[in-house]
Amino acid sequence: METRETESITRRRRECGKCGQRFTTYERLEPPNITVVKRDGRLERYERRKLLDGIKHACEKRPIQADALDKLVDDVEQELRRSRRDTISSKELGKFVVRRLKEIDEIAYIRFASVYLNFSDLHRFRDEIEKMIERSEAEKEKKQDVKSGAQ
Repeated sequence: METRETESITRRRRECGKCGQRFTTYERLEPPNITVVKRDGRLERYERRKLLDGIKHACEKRPIQADALDKLVDDVEQELRRSRRDTISSKELGKFVVRRLKEIDEIAYIRFASVYLNFSDLHRFRDEIEKMIERSEAEKEKKQDVKSGAQ
């Protein structure tokens, strides 16, 4: 048996004892046993697939690898496990995702944030975009300062 591990998945190559054929299995940690409190007060069991589908929807037609999205959800689940809580609000869960999605793709971040952070109007939406532009410009200036200092 050959085993390879990544951060969240163990891939095993196995051989059937009867027929001798080889096959692959993938093992993943069980999702955290946590209840999500929705905006309207309903309670739902956390579902990895549902969270991943929401993230994929925000990332449609963006140049983002599927592996990056799986890793993002793995990171969120790891954070949920570390918190050792049995309930979380959907808004708080959305904030976990938003923090990581912002690092991956700004457009996907805005799409996701507009739904999960419940932007109430266009002004709030515009304010968030302006903050992102300011941060982006500050980062560009910082990089230019580093480049000019190195020369």
